[in-house]
Amino acid sequence: MNVRMAVLSRRERDRGQVTIEFLGMTPLIILTLVLMWQFALVGYTFSLAGNAADEAVRAGTAAAPGGARTAACQQAGLDKLDGAWKGDAKVTCEGTGFVTADVTLKVPVLFPGSIGFPFTVHGHAGAVEEAKH
Repeated sequence: MNVRMAVLSRRERDRGQVTIEFLGMTPLIILTLVLMWQFALVGYTFSLAGNAADEAVRAGTAAAPGGARTAACQQAGLDKLDGAWKGDAKVTCEGTGFVTADVTLKVPVLFPGSIGFPFTVHGHAGAVEEAKH
């Protein structure tokens, strides 16, 4: 009977160990998930910046040089951006013959529309101007 009591006593002492270990690991699990989500937002912002630059330069090469080109380029660059990225977006277009577009976006922290991450993402594209006949 003493052996059985010793075993039961040890089991009873270890009863809450799994709960304590899980509570200790919870902050690390949450931190890992937050970092993975933030890296996903950084990657998505890179994708948005590249696509916005492509769209901007495509519209810029089809428009007439001058103010119309700049306006068309900026409009096309901002057109497909979501509200969270559109607010601080900067689109610049320049060139004659070979048109380039640069897009700068701020990376949101955790959720689009929240405070900005401490760095920005740049997208760049270039294309030859379309010939007018």
